[in-house]
Amino acid sequence: MTRKFLQGRSVIVLSAIVSLLILAVAVSIGSVSINIADTIRVILAKITGREANVAETIGPIVWNLRLPRVLLAFLAGGALSVCGAVFQSVLKNPLASPYILGVSTGASLGAAIIMLTGFVLPFLGGLTLPLAGFVFGFGSMLVVLAFSRAIDKSISNNTIILFGMVFSLFINAILTTLAGLYREELRNLFYWQMGSFSLKGWSSVGILFPFVLIACAGICLFAKEMDILTFGEEEAMGMGLDTKKVRILLLFLSSLLTGAVTALCGAIGFIDLVAPHLARKFVGSRHSLVIPESFFLGGSLLVLSDLLARTVISPLELPVGAVTAIIGAPFFAWVYFRRR
Repeated sequence: MTRKFLQGRSVIVLSAIVSLLILAVAVSIGSVSINIADTIRVILAKITGREANVAETIGPIVWNLRLPRVLLAFLAGGALSVCGAVFQSVLKNPLASPYILGVSTGASLGAAIIMLTGFVLPFLGGLTLPLAGFVFGFGSMLVVLAFSRAIDKSISNNTIILFGMVFSLFINAILTTLAGLYREELRNLFYWQMGSFSLKGWSSVGILFPFVLIACAGICLFAKEMDILTFGEEEAMGMGLDTKKVRILLLFLSSLLTGAVTALCGAIGFIDLVAPHLARKFVGSRHSLVIPESFFLGGSLLVLSDLLARTVISPLELPVGAVTAIIGAPFFAWVYFRRR
């Protein structure tokens, strides 16, 4: 292993440690401030089955309210960031992301239909929502790529981005129409569209975790293939890589992740754009390093964004998607104009 690779692994270990500290801080801060040491005691006590030796009110706040919310935000942010890294690699486009290409908005439409109709698949129960998000998200991505190819045979970066944005606006118009038809659910649907981790418990963490584990593990298996794809289509095929198969599998896994996160937490944008760029700054371009670093950075960024959303105008709470948009939109403009 090269020295640069070893340095990259050290950065990932450091990022993991910093992420744990951010999680502890986020659990401790809220309407009721809790000492970080007490937070750690409660968590360790729940894991080991011992007494925490803290005030009686602290345990339920940490374990039942804040910890599942923070863990869900971390898993969601990490998953979206990994998806962003995959999209940027597969499409060879630094501005590609599930949110910008319409995957998140498509998943939002599928989840909204399930939420408003109350439809539940037999034998699947709580998995109906993330599966609907995946199906609609993956379908949206296929529509964007198909129309981009029809308009521009070379499928240039600008064509994909512009059509993805147009398609996202179209889906948002449908969501607005649904909100108008279902006025009683308008408020809940609006906050869900903007992204929120409010009132999310361990059940949501339990639903999302298997999706994140399986999809991220599958994506990591294709780290070398993503490295080869960065050389270009012809070079990758010359090295014996089945580019079409690899791309379909990677986009499938990324859409699965995006759909699950969007269905459970709402449409949260720009984390999937910002984190992969920061990861490459820290660890280089090798995807065996970029993927885990993107996960830790994206998870930490979304935890901090959620912390701002619930504390900046406390006791009111901002949609976390609004916070990430405020951070990510200028970053998107900077990357785009720098490329120009």
